[in-house]
Amino acid sequence: MSEELSKSELRHDPIQKRWVIIAATRSGRPDNFSMASEELTDDAECPFCDGNESQTPPEIIAVRENGGANEPGWSVRVVPNKFPALRIEGTVQRRGIGIYDRISGIGAHEVVIESPEHDTPFDGLAPENATLLYRVLQERLVDLMRDERFKYVILFKNKGGPAGATLKHPHHQVIATPITPKTVAMELVAAREHFRDKERCIFCDIIEQEIQSGERIVEITDRFVAFTPYASRSPYEIFVGPRYHEHSMTETTEDDLAGLADIMQRVLRRLRLALNDPPYNYVIHNAPNTSVKPKRASYWSTIVHDFHWHIEILPRTTRVAGFEWGTGFYINPKPPEEAAEQLRSVDEGD
Repeated sequence: MSEELSKSELRHDPIQKRWVIIAATRSGRPDNFSMASEELTDDAECPFCDGNESQTPPEIIAVRENGGANEPGWSVRVVPNKFPALRIEGTVQRRGIGIYDRISGIGAHEVVIESPEHDTPFDGLAPENATLLYRVLQERLVDLMRDERFKYVILFKNKGGPAGATLKHPHHQVIATPITPKTVAMELVAAREHFRDKERCIFCDIIEQEIQSGERIVEITDRFVAFTPYASRSPYEIFVGPRYHEHSMTETTEDDLAGLADIMQRVLRRLRLALNDPPYNYVIHNAPNTSVKPKRASYWSTIVHDFHWHIEILPRTTRVAGFEWGTGFYINPKPPEEAAEQLRSVDEGD
């Protein structure tokens, strides 16, 4: 590690407009990079396992070679969340309550069960099954964005108790909302401002710079790249995105879905081996639904040119404490250059 990185420094994220403290001197703390285990119930009657289809709400879609709806024999299965954050029925109503605003809780909340196999991590799936999962996620994204009530559809995965999962069986979630989340809105604003000033995509510029530098690259293929961001919020945070410009995952081809599955399996395998199977969250950041009604005039009118869909992976290796909550700063005791080097050194054959 260079002398500069042996000391604390502040780094700025040009997309989220936030500062991160890279505090390498704290990496010697004994509790760093280990999260207390929070065991999930490993129930023999897991509702996501093959044969227990009656324990979930009726499926929305499923990919199966045999059997009928809500029966065994499926490869990927999508069901409504049994305890949804938002409800699918109704109209979106917006009201002012004095100085406050209120919107009816309309949306969608779905669970995408990755496979019938209870204990197989995503990186352990056969390549064709991993690709199938991303095809199903893309189909849910396309379908939900046809609903003019929904401004945004978020696809995400929580793995492990510290990351918010309540069931061990590998699964993703999909939530559609009548508003654009603040984090995505910040990305959209930064992307639009950069494009207005330079007529280039800020994500494309960052990806090109990271590839040229190489010091934070974790994995790279002809179509996708994975790297630890310059202003990583926490140890081993990873950005994954297409090397070419593409504003929405809805546009991704079948071949590129296979490429996405491949690089994600490689990256998650490196994390699992390097960090002893850590809990993590990952979120697919996609463009919002520009077909929403009603919509503002010129609602993200340049989004096809300025936004770039991507995935953010956040291993839960440290805790957010009072300083972070009180300031909005993050303290990262592991420089991303060190994290990338460690992940690259993992022997995937182990």
